[in-house]
Order: sequence, then structure tokens, then C-alpha cells
Amino acid sequence: MLDVVVAAGNPPSLGNNKAMLLWSERILVIFQENHPLDPRTTIYWTDLRDCTFLLSQYHLGRDLEDLLTAKLAGPLIEYHDVGRGAIKSLISMGLGISLVLESDLGANFPGLVYREVRDGAGPSRIEFSARWRPDNENPALKAFINLLSERYPQPS
Repeated sequence: MLDVVVAAGNPPSLGNNKAMLLWSERILVIFQENHPLDPRTTIYWTDLRDCTFLLSQYHLGRDLEDLLTAKLAGPLIEYHDVGRGAIKSLISMGLGISLVLESDLGANFPGLVYREVRDGAGPSRIEFSARWRPDNENPALKAFINLLSERYPQPS
């Protein structure tokens, strides 16, 4: 039996599951140096209309696709059966751009530029949440939920 799910977005409620919002991360666009976007210090979704997006079939690929579809009309998305490092290699070859989360900043790749993506309300973000069944009596789950509650206090 699965005790807890920590996932991007706010997953749909299944039955009487409990949920807790944990954290959010800014969305960044990543592209090759000297790309037409390179001189811009601020990138808006509308600036990305005519770009080809390279996404991994793993690591938030579908969540990022949903975001692109919501922000852009008919974005051109190419999926690749590779990890994030290989996507960055494809970007460095000039084959497109991609979206990453701010936690990806620590894994800089030579020749690539990271910029925050904004809309009229400010930086775009993806939220992460936890879901679990309230009737699960696993003591480890209860301890984990307590730890999450301390680390990510819920707004009142």
C-alpha cells in the first residue's frame, strides 16, 4: 500500500484523501547562448510563442506540457526519451529551448542561459503537494506528515 504521494501540482482528490501544500518553485526557460531571447533579462510567456520546446518524457514532462498548453496557444513540443542532461545537450546544439524548475539552477550546463518566465502577475510557479489517506495508521506516515507540517506550515 502506498503511504503518501508527493507530486508536482495539486493532484485531484481521490475519495477522502488529505492534502498538504508543500512548496513551489519558479519556472525557468533554458536556451542556448546567443539565442534571440538571450538579450532579454525578463521573459514573458508571449515571448515564447514561436519556440520549439524540448521536454523529457520523465521529470515533470507532462506537468510542463500542461503549463505550456495553458499559457501558449498550440506550443510546438518535442518529447524525448532521455533525461534532463540529454535535453540540455540538445538545447546546446540549438535544437530548441526547454522549461526547468529553479532547483535545476545548481546543475548549470556550459553555454546555456536560464531566465525566469513571467506573466502579468509575476513569476510563474509550480506547486508541490502531498496526499495521503486519513485511515492509514502507519506510524512512519504520521511522523512524516508531522515533519512536513513543521517544515511547510500551512497558512491560516
